[in-house]
Amino acid sequence: MAAGKEIRNQIRSVRNTQKITRAMEMVAASKMRRAQERMRAARPYAMKMRAVIGHLRYAHPEYRHPFLAVRPVRRAAVLVITSDRGLCGALNASVLRAALLEIETAARDGIELDFCTIGTKGLGFLKRLGVRIVAHVGHLGDVPHAHDLAGAVKVLLDGYRTGTLDRIDIVYNRFVNTMTQKPVVERLLPLPEVEDPSLKHLWDYLYEPEARDVLEQLLSRYVETLVYHGVVENGASEQSARMVAMRAASDNAGKLIGDLRLRYNKARQAAITQEISEIVGGAAAV
Repeated sequence: MAAGKEIRNQIRSVRNTQKITRAMEMVAASKMRRAQERMRAARPYAMKMRAVIGHLRYAHPEYRHPFLAVRPVRRAAVLVITSDRGLCGALNASVLRAALLEIETAARDGIELDFCTIGTKGLGFLKRLGVRIVAHVGHLGDVPHAHDLAGAVKVLLDGYRTGTLDRIDIVYNRFVNTMTQKPVVERLLPLPEVEDPSLKHLWDYLYEPEARDVLEQLLSRYVETLVYHGVVENGASEQSARMVAMRAASDNAGKLIGDLRLRYNKARQAAITQEISEIVGGAAAV
């Protein structure tokens, strides 16, 4: 029964793995609910902020902020948001595939790219590609805070303000539902356009105390808000993907245990049949 003993050891090993994946599924489900609450709380503010900033494309203030400038793109930056840990299916692979497409497109258009990474998975992947990484933030934990992202965002904003960067994009996973997470590429700077024909005329907001002070604070907060929104969207996507991946792993472990038990029963039956045959053969020889 040497083969039977090996199969029993395999069953025990797979069962232990199944216990781990089930525990990880339950932990991910608990974290997913809290991550979705943070994501849903951040969405309305980010959407309203995007709409207000989009209106500024059609405004004509006396002071023209550097973030409102649209320049020919010679050098751009891409902010890539991934998770710090794996075991979440193809979540990170989807974002990194989108980042690779950005690299290919930039190379075809003759645009140099800088990268800013949030999450260690993206950092490791881009390092292996040998691209230029100007900033990195990692190990944000399950509850990210906007002030943890301020340093990396400031590097990008300073680059655009000084003219070193002509475009800033962000790549992350948008949460659709528990089973679906969609990788998206969005424009941070220059400001996006708003599809509203009524805005395409000469108009502007009233600024107090001055346009310079208001726009400096507002546009910086706009970029920080969208980056934070991308982080919480990616966090909700990560926990959902991990829960689904661990559930699939637990189900596959159950199927494997069933197959191993079938093999064990067949091996045990064959061993018993062989022993009976040997006993009968010995009795016949006597």
